[in-house]
Amino acid sequence: MLSLPSRQTLDGHMVVRSHARVSSLTLKSIQYTDAGEYICTASNTIGQDSQSMYLEVQYAPKLQGPVAVYTWEGNQVNITCEVFAYPSATISWFRDGQLLPSSNYSNIKIYNTPSASYLEVTPDSENDFGNYNCTAVNRIGQESLEFILVQADTPSSPSIDQVEPYSSTAQVQFDEPEATGGVPILKYKAEWRAVGEEVWHFKWYDAKEASMEGIVTIMGLKPETTYAVRLAALNGKGLGEISAASEFKTQPVREPNAPKLEGQMGEDGNSIKVNLIKQDDGGSPIRHYLVKYRALSSEWKPEIRLPSGSDHVMLKSLDWNAEYEVYVVAENQQGKSKAAHFVFRTSAQPTAIPGMSASAFCEFPALN
Repeated sequence: MLSLPSRQTLDGHMVVRSHARVSSLTLKSIQYTDAGEYICTASNTIGQDSQSMYLEVQYAPKLQGPVAVYTWEGNQVNITCEVFAYPSATISWFRDGQLLPSSNYSNIKIYNTPSASYLEVTPDSENDFGNYNCTAVNRIGQESLEFILVQADTPSSPSIDQVEPYSSTAQVQFDEPEATGGVPILKYKAEWRAVGEEVWHFKWYDAKEASMEGIVTIMGLKPETTYAVRLAALNGKGLGEISAASEFKTQPVREPNAPKLEGQMGEDGNSIKVNLIKQDDGGSPIRHYLVKYRALSSEWKPEIRLPSGSDHVMLKSLDWNAEYEVYVVAENQQGKSKAAHFVFRTSAQPTAIPGMSASAFCEFPALN
């Protein structure tokens, strides 16, 4: 009988042996992940044929999940016990050896799915924090996993790295708290006051937005004034420690900073809404914005003057499949800002539309 050499995986876990009419697949030290469909294919110069087989692997339960779960009194939380088992396992929860739920733990509920069991706990007091046991049993064996419910704390204070002052605003760069208290930070609170004042002004900032750049901006400041600023972080437990105050002095009245520009293409493909995000006004109210734009390698369109309260400009009926550039300048009594620059490309023309004009025009926001 013709015998062909055997083949195996690099780790030796699977070995294939073939003879003239028989081929065998041997799995060594079988794992539950080996379960599934296996396909045997035979071919020659005339054609080929395949046969599929399914391997079931029975194994004792395996448990996993986040071992430490943080919450605080009155805040509902789920402890998740994921189970992998075949045949399926029966899952039980215990606290100090007592099966849950019980009359002694009325603030506990259990929800089961085919792949996990969830222990819902709403702590009433410190006694509800501590160890909880998840145990899964099938006819092959059992496994237990200990979870700990930890009482969350308020976060430690952020640390201020530096302050970049302008005439009427200041950018505060900070490092996140070293300790979050075990639960996510939701907001940051900035407090500031002019030196010599007693009352602190404050503003809340969304934590996700602030953490992206590590900067919060305080506004409404007076030029050439010394201020103190400090920060604190808020999580679900409460407001954490406040940082040490950092002093800075705003700049004299001057020309404004250029606005930030963000573009949003219209659904028609050849229009765009350009948002104007106001920056520091230089300590003097912005009088207006000056906008100019063009298709690259073309002449500039007539300059547009927008009122100071404008927050966007619409550019419509633009050339198809063309690259455009937009410049926007803010102006106050002290002069003009540097130009903010924005580049975008219009879509390719989908179909020709007879009678449409190729000229561009602007739509101004309505003023109250």
